[in-house]
Amino acid sequence: MQGSKRLVIALLAIGTIGLSGCVGLAATGAAVGLGTVAALDRRTLGAQTEDQGLELRAVRALQDNVRHAGGISVTSYNRKVLLTGQVVDEQAKRDAERVIALLPNVRQVHNELEVSGRASVGTSAADAAITARVKTALLEDRTVPGSSVKVVTETSVVYLMGLVTEAEGRRAAEITSRTSGVRRVVTLYEYITEQEKQRLSLAPARR
Repeated sequence: MQGSKRLVIALLAIGTIGLSGCVGLAATGAAVGLGTVAALDRRTLGAQTEDQGLELRAVRALQDNVRHAGGISVTSYNRKVLLTGQVVDEQAKRDAERVIALLPNVRQVHNELEVSGRASVGTSAADAAITARVKTALLEDRTVPGSSVKVVTETSVVYLMGLVTEAEGRRAAEITSRTSGVRRVVTLYEYITEQEKQRLSLAPARR
């Protein structure tokens, strides 16, 4: 079991390092595609695939409909879409939310875009390092389903998404807030009951 956990931590770290090289408009959750990590995710395989496709469609829609959309990052978890990054003005921020809300199968849009200049390469690298530290800390804690928590960092603000119980969510936020470099923690969970947690943990590969 310890060997499996170390493998998952290593795979997630590799995926985070790869994402840190992305500059501009990005689908932040779609890049890794690792079977070991996917199997531990509480979303069904169908939901994971849908989220990846939704992120890619969202990127294209933003490119086509929002001015200077290169600073926007898109993360989808269980068809709830998080927008982070920078836009040139309030109109672009509103346009981005409207464009994403109109996409098929989007359940909700969390618009965390900031009206400011593009983040520097140094800031992006620091954010990627924070994400890696948070993921590692979550995976090392036995009370938190680290593989089911999506971690997104933007200018040292960490956003947590996932299917968690209220106790798991509180613990994940606490761990994240104590991680070096984290300025603020924003929780965007979808809560499940203890009974649902047990059902999900006992289920084989879910479709």
